[in-house]
Parts: sequence; C-alpha cells; structure tokens
Amino acid sequence: MDNIYFLILRRMRKPLLALVVVYSIAVFGLVLIPGRDADGNVWYLGFFHAFYFVSYMATTIGFGELPQEFSDAQRLWTVFCIYASVTVWLYSVGSLIALLQDESLQRALAEGRFAASVRRISTPFFLIVGYGQTGRDLVRALTSERRRAVVIDADRERINGLQLEKLREFVPSLQADAQSPDVLLSGGMRHHKCQAVLALTSSNEVNLKVALAAKLLHPEVTVICRSDSNDISANMLSFDTNYVLNPFEIFAVYLRAALTAHCLTILNDWLGALRDAQLSEPRKPPAGGRWVLCGFGRFGKAVYRELEGLDCELMVIESRPDRTGMPPTAWIHGRGTEAETLEQAGIRDAVGLIAGTDSDANNLSIIMTARAMNPELYLVVRENNMVNEDLFRAVDADIRMHPSLIVANRIRTLLRLPLLSQFFDLARNQDEAWACALVSRVAALLQDSVPEVWEHRIDAEDAPALLDAARDGLKPRLADLLADLRDPGATLPAIALLHQREGRLDLLPEPDTLVQPGDRLLFCGRTWARSRIRWKLVDPDILSNALGQPERAGWLWRQLQSRLPGLR
Repeated sequence: MDNIYFLILRRMRKPLLALVVVYSIAVFGLVLIPGRDADGNVWYLGFFHAFYFVSYMATTIGFGELPQEFSDAQRLWTVFCIYASVTVWLYSVGSLIALLQDESLQRALAEGRFAASVRRISTPFFLIVGYGQTGRDLVRALTSERRRAVVIDADRERINGLQLEKLREFVPSLQADAQSPDVLLSGGMRHHKCQAVLALTSSNEVNLKVALAAKLLHPEVTVICRSDSNDISANMLSFDTNYVLNPFEIFAVYLRAALTAHCLTILNDWLGALRDAQLSEPRKPPAGGRWVLCGFGRFGKAVYRELEGLDCELMVIESRPDRTGMPPTAWIHGRGTEAETLEQAGIRDAVGLIAGTDSDANNLSIIMTARAMNPELYLVVRENNMVNEDLFRAVDADIRMHPSLIVANRIRTLLRLPLLSQFFDLARNQDEAWACALVSRVAALLQDSVPEVWEHRIDAEDAPALLDAARDGLKPRLADLLADLRDPGATLPAIALLHQREGRLDLLPEPDTLVQPGDRLLFCGRTWARSRIRWKLVDPDILSNALGQPERAGWLWRQLQSRLPGLR
C-alpha cells in the first residue's frame, strides 16, 4: 500500500504544484489590485474573499463578482486567472487519467488486492508458484476437494486463464516474478495457514530460489519442488527441501518396475488412478531382448541408467551427441524418424521402443514408423505438450509419459495421501508373489472401477467415537472397523494397506491389530465401505454395536447427561 501512495504522489506532484502556484498568484493578484465602489471609494479584497472567489472562478462555477462589483483592473486580472486555472486543471486531470492507466499503478493495486485476499484466508492453503500444466492440474485437484490454493506466475496469460476457470474455490492469483521474496511474502509464505510451498515453474533456477526463500523465511513449512536437473536437485536437497521431484527419474523408476515387477506396477496404476477410472490390467512389457531408445537427453539418460542393469540390450538413437553426450553403449546417429535409422538400430528384431525426444512431432513419427516395421513392439512414448493429447491418444502407445502429469500426480498423492507414498516404499521391498496376491485381493473386491484410497487419523477430529471407546477401556481392533454390521459375519469391501503407530509402519496389518489414539490407517476399497468405516469412527452408537457393547444412549440424552450430572 505504501508503494501505491508513493507512486500517486510522485506522478501527481507537478500537477498539484502547478495548481497551488496558479491559485496563489490569482489570490495575491486579487488582494493587491484595488477596486472602487459606487461612491468612488477604493477597496481591497481580503485573502478569505479572494480565495473564495478564485475557488469558484477556477472551477468555472461562476457565482458573480463578490462581495461587490469589480473594477476594470480586477476584471482584467480575473480573465487572466480564468485561462490560467482552466489550463492547469486540464493538465492535472490529464495527468490523473494517465496515472490511472499506468501499468505500474495497476500492478501495485493488483498486488495490494492479492495480499489482502491472502491475509483474509482463514483455512489451510497451499502456495503454488508456477501455473503451467502441472500447476493447473494441481489447482483443479485441490479445489475439487474444497482445499485452498494461492497461485503466483510470471505469465500474464496464465493468470488470466486461471481467473476464467470455473473452480469450486476462489484462488487468489498474481502475475509477478516469484524470485522476489516480497512477492512470496505477499503470497502468504509466512501465513500461519500456509501448509506447503510448491515450486513448479519450468525453470530449475526459479524453483531453487523459491525453495531457498521458503526455507529461510518459513523453515517449518513443507517445500515441494520440481527439478529435472541432477545438479539442481542435489542443491535443493542440501538445505533440506522436503521433496524434490524429477519427472524423468520418477518415470524411469516406474518403467524399470514395469519390466521387473508387473504386479507392483498394476498396484501403482490402480491405487494412484483418478476416481471413477476403469480397472484394467496393462500389457506386460518384455523384460528381455532389444530395446531401442530414441533420444539421449535428460529423459533418455534417466531411462538408460535404470535399464542398463537389466537383462535387456539397449540401442540408442541420438541426433545431437555433441549436445547430449555420447551414449556409453552402441548407438546410431539420427533422429529415429527415418526407417533407415530404425533399420540400423535393429527395430525388426527389437521387443520395445522408447520414443523420448523433446519433440512431440518426432516422437509420434518414430512410433508410427516403428510400428509399421514391427507391429509387435512394446511402445513407450514421451508426451511433452498437453495440446497434443488427442494425437497421443490416437497413436495408442502402451505407456505414455507426460512430465507435468507425473509431477502433478505425485504431489497430489503427497498432499492428500502421504501414507500411500510410504506404502509403495515398503511394497517395493516385497517380492512379485506378494504384489500379485494383493492385486488379486483388490480385483476381487472391486470388479470394474479402480479402488477408492483414503486415510484415517485416530484423533479427536477424525475419530472421536474411537477415542471415547479407548477412554472407557475398550480395545477396538482393525477387524471391528472392517466388520459389516448389516451382514453379520461379513466384512466390508476394503483392505487395510498400512498401519502407522509413531515411527512404526506395518504393511497389510492383521485384523487383530489394535487401533489406538494417534494411529494412522491407509485403506483401499469401495466408496461406500469408506463411509461405513467413517461412520463407526465418529458415531459412538455404531462403534459400540461393532464392539459388541450395549447400545448407548442417543445423542440428545448424552447431551443432557453431560449438562445434568444427576441424570447419569
């Protein structure tokens, strides 16, 4: 706000001074020039009457000659004052109109409104820096769950696009350079309701500066950054950035798991899928044989590092080895879009192809050419821009890799289901038989649609009934939560995936596991099973029934008992 006042005073200084000078000269002139009354006596205007006359004369109101008729000399001076004051008023009004249209003032006003909107937020929110494809997907996901977000982006068109979006929550947004700490502070970086700062711009350097500012200005806040540079990622991790997400590394690990642990990959697809998606089993990629990798940039290198230790032969095609570096194995010079290059790479004997260049047109061309030469290929394609979504759907590759969606999905999981990430960390240490058995259990529960995945915290907000039962000396078990009260002996269509108590994590906890205050549980299953479990956690009567206890008094009676001890 101080900037706005300073800007207005600086721009309007000359017009205001001009007005003061003209008014002063006009007043002094009228005070000094004598007048004559009807009797020929000389009289002079006082300062008050002179200022009063100039005030309505300069604004062309024109009340006449007061307090009495002027002399010719006074009228001549008045003519001069009229033209001078009208000129300076035109100059002042023109300066004011120019000021209102000034881009600096508009930006200062926008920053003021943005900062005021953020200060008024009274619920937890996320500060998102960068409104590209990742930021847009994340804001849509958060607002669809009634969660608040604040957005900063340097691109005006993106901010204008955000303001036109039909979101369920109002999202304060600002077009500004997030490298400035003042901009981040106005976005609520130090706000007590700010839960996390997400640096998602396409510039690794900007994301690094945002992470640094967040850790220096608000060390307790969670910081999640996108980075596709190993050097920048290491730099971010050196000052304890909570999560650094490299989409190329994430996908490379996923592709390796797809080749070596098919069932774990299915679990990853099902549990991480969007709600209402269809339950399907992806085509299993061939683990051995020749794989052709087109493109040896950042993406190609990440994939190469993950696959080079597997039992497969890698053949790289790269058109600019002077920029990307020479592949450490056999490679072909070219783009991969020509049949001749693919022929040299042995595409007819290959089992898989990875089109991973930074050009969508080239990747689509590679896929179509290679498929014509070897229809049995397992195809992996990198999609760089969402505007080509329809084209990539039409080409129908076995795996589509989109960097922005990978980061958005990972962040959505971290924010919404932090236990799910820990579940997969533990699941990767299990063997394929364990993963296949869990896939069979999930498939038997759900049939067509993917499972609902949710968490429960056993605390006063999420599970008040269970806390009351624990205070009464009862010991609820996991089996009690999963029991179907409408069908005695049956269980709800849900699976407990993870149980956390303090620092201990139990994968697929047993039904006899005691559920105690402070625990956290991760479930997957049908949507209505989630409602039934939630019902038990918040309603003492339902929980008492599940624990085999006598039915408790109703809500109204309990309220009366709490206020009238004599009724107990």
